[in-house]
Amino acid sequence: MKFFEQRKSEGEPEEDEYTVPGYERESLAKGMTSMKGRDHAIKCMLDRKQEQFIDLQGYTVFIASWNVNGQSPGSICLREWLSRTPEPPDVYAIAFQELDLSKEAFLFNDTPKEIEWMQSVKAALHPGAKYVKVRLVRLVGMMMLVYVKDHLRKDLKNESAEVCGTGLFKSMGNKGGVAVRFELHETSICFVNCHLAAHVEEYQRRNQDYQQITSRLFFYLADGDIKYVKDHDQVFMFGDLNYRINSSTMEADRAKAIIEKEKYSLILEHDQLRDQMRLGNVFQGFTEGNLNFRPTYKYDTGTDNWDSSEKNRSPAWCDRILYKGDNVIQVDYTSQFQYKLSDHKPISSSFDLKVKVINQARYRKCYEECLKQLDRLENEFLPQVTVDIPNPNIVPHSNRNEIHFGRIRFLEPVRKSFTVANTGQVPVQLEFIKKLNDSYICKDWVQIVPISSFISPGETCEIELTVLVDKKSASTLNVGRDSLYDILVLHLENGKDIFITIAGDYERSVFGCSIQALVNMSEPIKNISAGKLIELEKGKMPVNHYDVPKELWFLVDRLYKNGMEKENLFTQSGLQDEVLAIRDWLDHIPNTPMPGSIDSTAEVLLLLLDCFSEPVIPFSLHLRCIESASNYTACKQLVKQLPPAHKNCFLYLCCFLRELLTFSTKNGLDPKILALLFGKVMLRDQNPNAKHNTKLERQKATFIYQFLVNEDITTGEEL
Repeated sequence: MKFFEQRKSEGEPEEDEYTVPGYERESLAKGMTSMKGRDHAIKCMLDRKQEQFIDLQGYTVFIASWNVNGQSPGSICLREWLSRTPEPPDVYAIAFQELDLSKEAFLFNDTPKEIEWMQSVKAALHPGAKYVKVRLVRLVGMMMLVYVKDHLRKDLKNESAEVCGTGLFKSMGNKGGVAVRFELHETSICFVNCHLAAHVEEYQRRNQDYQQITSRLFFYLADGDIKYVKDHDQVFMFGDLNYRINSSTMEADRAKAIIEKEKYSLILEHDQLRDQMRLGNVFQGFTEGNLNFRPTYKYDTGTDNWDSSEKNRSPAWCDRILYKGDNVIQVDYTSQFQYKLSDHKPISSSFDLKVKVINQARYRKCYEECLKQLDRLENEFLPQVTVDIPNPNIVPHSNRNEIHFGRIRFLEPVRKSFTVANTGQVPVQLEFIKKLNDSYICKDWVQIVPISSFISPGETCEIELTVLVDKKSASTLNVGRDSLYDILVLHLENGKDIFITIAGDYERSVFGCSIQALVNMSEPIKNISAGKLIELEKGKMPVNHYDVPKELWFLVDRLYKNGMEKENLFTQSGLQDEVLAIRDWLDHIPNTPMPGSIDSTAEVLLLLLDCFSEPVIPFSLHLRCIESASNYTACKQLVKQLPPAHKNCFLYLCCFLRELLTFSTKNGLDPKILALLFGKVMLRDQNPNAKHNTKLERQKATFIYQFLVNEDITTGEEL
């Protein structure tokens, strides 16, 4: 029954290579670190004098992307694709999607095809130069390789690679992005290989995937700095973006006829990506070159013929390359139609870049001037700032530095900004710091951007605060062990501390409640007072109105009635608006049908399980479950020891999943996939910030797997 070990991607750095000592990754994302004020002040002063010591130098970049549909390269030669330019490029960014479509790749992010394609790529790099690999990064089927000319390796710094899954849990890697960033001399460059949601009608899901990649994918550098995609001088986003031709306005057969006449502009009037960019929904500020080549999708594999299946998919430019930033010139943009390995055609584009390079002699002169200026200012002046909070919610006995966020709802972020102005004569280094005896700068439900900043005299800095209640904080807020109240300490180096109060009113939700409280809850949570909910959570009102929480039953019942044959159920994320609408429905339980799609319902089911204050398998039994995972008899004995409501939930879910697997020929589900997904939530880690442990995830999945493939758990004396 053991079917779970992950192999580290070739070229992936050791775990601590780019880790800031003493800080977890999520802590860095929340800003729980500091920078040396004086050094940073000098750096910022130099940034403002760049024109005095910076020259621009030309480089070439070659970007290539191919959805290979799970195929191995075999003996195929990639040189016509990767070495088509007369001169060897300085930098390569080569992306793949659907590198491996196997369940093993999806489950464990492990595939032998990584090495196969890497070797084929390496053999096809331009013969006119010697290249070294900067990074290989992969998430399931999305892989990117970045190479530079050997003599340029010394000019790179702050290299980093990150991944962002946009599937279920906002982490599953069937869709999402992988990225590599570095600084070439003094210009920061970021490459992002994307694979967005499929199907013609799912353009909103593609938009959502894009927003998640750009908002959640960040790099943390050795000096504690954090860089999001938007923070780079030059950004390239590419891959299988999956935007299609609107089928409602352009039929497939008509599109094919127009393409044969090479009148691509007529087709592009119906292109979803260009529509969404015009509306400002995605890729704001990005540019795409002219599409003067045939659509890259969908072909019968092994041919140049359009899709001949009964679906008769319309041709589409699914595969795209976009860019933004100063000093970027696109030289060409094309596709290589001689390759027939996949149902997609590979694409490529070459660029001329201008990169900032330091003139060392002029730099040293500026550096010395900045040192003298800073010394003089520090000796003569103290830092002075004002804090401007727009429309502060002043309440009795509050101070003017209070920000009230109003009503806060589960999984619904609220953002507010304020401005810090340097009104003094000296540059100001400011950063948020920990309060006395606290281990964090702010509570889990707060995010601060930026956490530190440098402000020159007469300039301002806008600081954005985001309040988001998720599974980490919902339980404590539900029962009153925490409240939406915190005090932030904004520290001025060599100056005073400024205290900023933040507050809000949390609207309690079933997400974050305990199983025991929910089975005793005879009415929707919106009708229950805070005091009664606290009593229910303390177990002081044990009535057991239901065998399982009614909210769990509503979700499973809807999936049972409408989703058993749904393809890719539980492996495709829902739409965020629909997830929130279902949340509201569960909190109110109105006399109306549950809103949202089946995919969104499936995601909410997993979300509800993931948010129980104590998981279906209580924390106290996790170790024993892991130790017994390979022995079904021992697993059954452990389930007998679950609290009654927890045992009912476990059996109810297992019966549902077993029934779901009887439709596997239509929904494409596999017991291993379901075991992995439900193992994550039914045996959820007690520490929400715990590092991913592949071995542990496999053991959890093995425990659940036992109950999906062995005898009927609802009959006999098994339990």
